[in-house]
Amino acid sequence: MEKKATSNETQPLTSKKDISDCNEGEDCKENGLLIRNPKSGNKEEAAQISNGYSGVQSSVPCNGMGEVEDAQCTNPAATTTTTTTSTTCGAEGQQQLMELEDRETWSKKIDFLLSVIGYAVDLGNVWRFPYICYQNGGGAFLIPYTIMAIFGGIPLFYMELALGQYHRNGCISIWRKICPIFKGIGFAICVIDLYVASYYNTIMAWVFYYLVSSFTTELPWTSCNNAWNTGNCTAYFSKDNVSWALHSISPAEEFYTRQVLQVHRSNGLDDLGGISWQLTLCLLLIFIIVYFSIWKGVKTSGKVVWVTATFPYVILFILLVRGATLPGAWRGVLYYLKPEWQKLLATEVWVDAAAQIFFSLGPGFGVLLAYASYNKFHNNCYQDALVTSTVNCLTSFVSGFVIFTVLGYMAEMRNEDVSEVAKDMGPSLLFITYAEAIANMPASTFFAIIFFLMLLTLGLDSTFAGLEGVITGVLDEFPHVWSKRREFFVLGLIIICFLGSLATLTFGGAYVVKLFEEYATGPAVLTVVFLEAVAVAWFYGITQFCNDVKEMLGFTPGWYWRVCWVAISPIFLLFVTCSFLSNPPELRLFDYNYPYWTTVVGYCIGTSSIICIPIYMVYRLIITPGTLKERILKSITPETATEIPFGDIRMNAV
Repeated sequence: MEKKATSNETQPLTSKKDISDCNEGEDCKENGLLIRNPKSGNKEEAAQISNGYSGVQSSVPCNGMGEVEDAQCTNPAATTTTTTTSTTCGAEGQQQLMELEDRETWSKKIDFLLSVIGYAVDLGNVWRFPYICYQNGGGAFLIPYTIMAIFGGIPLFYMELALGQYHRNGCISIWRKICPIFKGIGFAICVIDLYVASYYNTIMAWVFYYLVSSFTTELPWTSCNNAWNTGNCTAYFSKDNVSWALHSISPAEEFYTRQVLQVHRSNGLDDLGGISWQLTLCLLLIFIIVYFSIWKGVKTSGKVVWVTATFPYVILFILLVRGATLPGAWRGVLYYLKPEWQKLLATEVWVDAAAQIFFSLGPGFGVLLAYASYNKFHNNCYQDALVTSTVNCLTSFVSGFVIFTVLGYMAEMRNEDVSEVAKDMGPSLLFITYAEAIANMPASTFFAIIFFLMLLTLGLDSTFAGLEGVITGVLDEFPHVWSKRREFFVLGLIIICFLGSLATLTFGGAYVVKLFEEYATGPAVLTVVFLEAVAVAWFYGITQFCNDVKEMLGFTPGWYWRVCWVAISPIFLLFVTCSFLSNPPELRLFDYNYPYWTTVVGYCIGTSSIICIPIYMVYRLIITPGTLKERILKSITPETATEIPFGDIRMNAV
């Protein structure tokens, strides 16, 4: 927010007030930019601004591509110079002014922190980390997990927050200020976010279905006396002396597969069946909640996250206390943390650790860029990165205790090893195993309601964030079209996401969700962030980036951060990406083995997003005039200045 300048201060450089005359020997403003009159001093010296920043003189570009045309924009008879290395004329200049004057900021610092924490802490923290941890050596897994967080995840997390806060743009338009030829990264991010929205919210619809079904005196997944149950249903928690046989199926599993998903009515991906009207209604309600939470921008979503980001921690604590008091809970905790040191020699363990920390913190989805762009310029994003990433990792660790105390209880009741009970992974761990354990606790209805309400809030703020990444990216790229029509754009985006989710609402929709989860986001996001790290560290320049951070925070990032950004983090991403591509997952869900052609479809889905990057590179080189060398040099040179606020003055910076 700009304050009104006092009488003895310079008028804000973004003011629209026109100055009709430029007195000889004095500086003046033109198009909202401070213009250095060539007669006012030596053309070779850098223009000094009263706020202490210096600007480097350069000719005013007039064609929007960073070149100076023969006829100057404002004065054909004289070559003017400005306080930026690259400024714009006409529509692009007005776009920058509009961004400065209209861009909102977070109402409070805590709104930003809660939003980032709510985005990073999602359903994956509850179901994925515990499973990955015990599968890869228990307590020993914490060693590679911590190493990958320190040298890979957190530096990338910090980098995106710093980029978004300094340049104050979304994932598309920010590349004009970094390295224009990589602008396709922004479009790829938007496509990936749309894919995520098409399946992630369907999982939220499942959660909503469970939540509504929990408002009964007896939870519907406790008995085998329902219309959807089969002869193999075994209610072994009942008071009757029922033993668990080889072909036994729990009532919780049949409720999940036959009532909620109804996968028995589908033959696989080649025969998805009809659309479940119950899940469609649940998804519609989810999107209505999402729309009215984000339609007005971060000032409204920043208030909603006070509930959606904090409520899960209250419930996690309640469930942790309850789980610790269950018989057999110690067996689950022991299984969760017992270290298997020999597994540290396996490459797969380190790949899983790298993938887990990366997808947990969530760089590459445009969310961190978008959220940080609404910060005040001198906000301490370094501290924010450390705090939020630490909270995220600790949440994952504590969630493991919440899950495994209950798994130990299940093993005690079934008289089996914890390894047999803990075979489920992904959503099944929540919707079958944990739901079944809750159903057989005292006050089961209460615990079921708060558990699924916790899952709902965990998913909602992640959905807010993912869509905000797209919204901020598009609105910043096309402000003249959408800046005053945010509500309509958000409505259109929600409708597109809802229609894109219809395939996941079919009876075989769970198979589609699994396919998208494995292929639509994984390798694509890894590739995007790898190119982003390379573009920032090697093309924009690590020195320039560190200078940007110093202008914001007052100190330069140390050698540790520089080494991570230049070498370790890109290698970290390349390592995970190559490991995934060299050993693609063999997909299986319930009793359905995915045929080979689904792998091809999966790779096509993943490629459809990252193909935006080379396509834009080719397009950029074609539309840029000059020889091939000149085109490349112009395409890797920032074409738009970044405006730096300083008190009541806004100036353009290199």
